[in-house]
Amino acid sequence: MNLTNDERIVLTLDAGGTNFVFSAIQGGKEMVESLTLPASGATLEDVLKNIISGFEQVSTLLSKKAAAISFCFPGPAEYEDGIIGDLANLPTFRGGVALGPMLENIFQIPVFIRNDGDLFTYGEAIAGLLPEINHLLKKRHSPKRYGNLFGATFGTGFGGGVVSRGALLPGDNSASGEINRLRNKRYPLYSVEESVSIRGIKNVFMRESGISAASCPEPREIFQIAMQKEAKNRQAAITAFQELAEVAGSALADSISLIDGLVVIGGGLSGAH
Repeated sequence: MNLTNDERIVLTLDAGGTNFVFSAIQGGKEMVESLTLPASGATLEDVLKNIISGFEQVSTLLSKKAAAISFCFPGPAEYEDGIIGDLANLPTFRGGVALGPMLENIFQIPVFIRNDGDLFTYGEAIAGLLPEINHLLKKRHSPKRYGNLFGATFGTGFGGGVVSRGALLPGDNSASGEINRLRNKRYPLYSVEESVSIRGIKNVFMRESGISAASCPEPREIFQIAMQKEAKNRQAAITAFQELAEVAGSALADSISLIDGLVVIGGGLSGAH
């Protein structure tokens, strides 16, 4: 698949607990300036109205009708059917919300919803790391080609996805690749996400530095502290990222032993190195 030659336009949404960010892509490139609307609402109807409004506003900026809507949305969910379950970050979603069918009915185009780990991995499989590696192998006249990819996202939480031979592996319960549920190497009674997440970074930094939750900086600032040789609490910042790396590395090693392919990482925390 060559995305650069694809003339179809796809409406997109980055759905977080605070904001909904809408856009549109064509040929692998963003076609409009992104639009941000609040994710919160007093009622489910308010939240759904914001989602509809966001796609409507982006649609008015396009030169032709979009071919589909495709976006990430948190779970639990029955992604194949577009049904969203009870969400922690969006508490108005309760009891199963038919978000996909609703949008298909309104916009009269196909709607595809997955979690962020799945779509990140699929994107890297069709237009990112996987084709790049295979292209380099071809240039060096190697017969080897990779077809399996595990993607891991480091951010608010720890997500994952699996692509095999061009197909996304959803699992029987739309939960394939959920690396965050693996056992934590350092703290076996907890999952890896207790260490590999924003809260994990902050919890270790608070423990090591002795500061309160109210005074704790965000991971970006903790990373900056770790990079400054004379900074106060530098060792606490280094330890916070060391624990994340140790636990994440163990989880990725366990995962890749099952997938037998390449690994790609992304997400907001992945830029701290």
